[in-house]
Amino acid sequence: YDNVKIKTADGTIGWRAKAPFDAIVVTAAAPNVPEQLVNQLKDHGKMVVPVGSQYQQNLTVVEKRGDSYFSRIVCGCVFVPLVGKNGWNPC
Repeated sequence: YDNVKIKTADGTIGWRAKAPFDAIVVTAAAPNVPEQLVNQLKDHGKMVVPVGSQYQQNLTVVEKRGDSYFSRIVCGCVFVPLVGKNGWNPC
């Protein structure tokens, strides 16, 4: 696929050089909606992210609309914690 981009790095800060994105899929649990990633979405772009504690989260769909965003919970889930600058402290 020539329209799929993958980067291995601190996922909490995103990939501003390649933004804006139509969609972002976060595969680790964030303590809250990562606004730095929301800011890298196109208008009406969507992000799927598990949000909650390190032990229990809600799978959340976020849609960017202008300068704000709207979110809805899809279901409960459990993912590994998102670590990095804007995630959980690994210690």
